[in-house]
Amino acid sequence: MATMNFSVPGDVKEAFDKAFAGENKSAVLTNLMRQAIEERRRRQRRARAIARLLELRRQVRPVSDKAIRAARRQGRP
Repeated sequence: MATMNFSVPGDVKEAFDKAFAGENKSAVLTNLMRQAIEERRRRQRRARAIARLLELRRQVRPVSDKAIRAARRQGRP
């Protein structure tokens, strides 16, 4: 296992120690770090998906409101 050292404000350390009293602090921090990593990955995936959608949108020819309304009416029984 690797060792990491962090400096945090005193009030954060005190609140952390109080919130997780009696628990394995290394395990708690490991879990929080895993959550942070997964959240970062989710944000990156979302950003890539949005970029792809925006690129597709730039490639599509705009359709008028009139054409959209006509297509809706055409598809209804």
